[in-house]
Amino acid sequence: MPHEHQQIGTAAARLADRLPHSVMMTVADAVARYGGLERAAAQQMILHCVPTPDFRVATAEFIAHWHSTADRIGAEAVAVALVTAAQCERDHRHGEAVEVVWTGPEPAETRFRQTEQAILEVVNSASERLTVVSYAVYRIPRIREALVVAAGRGASIRLIVETPNRIEGQGEYDCLRALGGDVASACSVYYWPQENRPRDDNGKVGILHVKCAVGDGYRMFLSSANFTEYAFTINMELGLLVTGGKFPEQVERHFERLVEAGVLVRV
Repeated sequence: MPHEHQQIGTAAARLADRLPHSVMMTVADAVARYGGLERAAAQQMILHCVPTPDFRVATAEFIAHWHSTADRIGAEAVAVALVTAAQCERDHRHGEAVEVVWTGPEPAETRFRQTEQAILEVVNSASERLTVVSYAVYRIPRIREALVVAAGRGASIRLIVETPNRIEGQGEYDCLRALGGDVASACSVYYWPQENRPRDDNGKVGILHVKCAVGDGYRMFLSSANFTEYAFTINMELGLLVTGGKFPEQVERHFERLVEAGVLVRV
């Protein structure tokens, strides 16, 4: 097999690891339609079909790699490589594994993954994207350090937190203060504004009560546990660590849509 074919196959597989299957198929269709145009025009038309900025960046990198290292391969062949890579990646992701995550007393015959260990596995494995959501965040030095390291290796981190004092009109972001400046500066931090929240008949406002972390749309921690010292040590907490399958990507995309729709607002 010519070296250029190997190059484009490797690049297509790398792109399939970064993009959802539906977006990969959109890119493949756009490449087949527009890839034969002059380079700049082809790139513009292909990227116009891609829905979000991060997906466009990844697709642009693929196109640049194609044009610089495998430009003799035609658009139809590249489109086939993209479809093949997308299908292989989807089949791989469907190999789902689910583990129980626990904090609390454990009988001798029971051994589950520990809450903090599971969160660290998600954070440490994320190479491209990381979404972290929690109602309460404090006294988590190992996770705080892992978030800074993840940002340093290039992961784009979206941190979504509850802001109880903000809702009460006190103008403080306790979660951000607890995380520290290093984490706050390394992440895109979002909250759910009071005006965007439903209320009951007595005027009580809803709260952000989600506790989860999703890495690269591939690995997800979901639990009763807040990101706090007590949740990792003395509480009784139960959750799941999901690797592969469709759910991590679905949850990641759900929060992306909430941001895009303006339901969640950047601090």
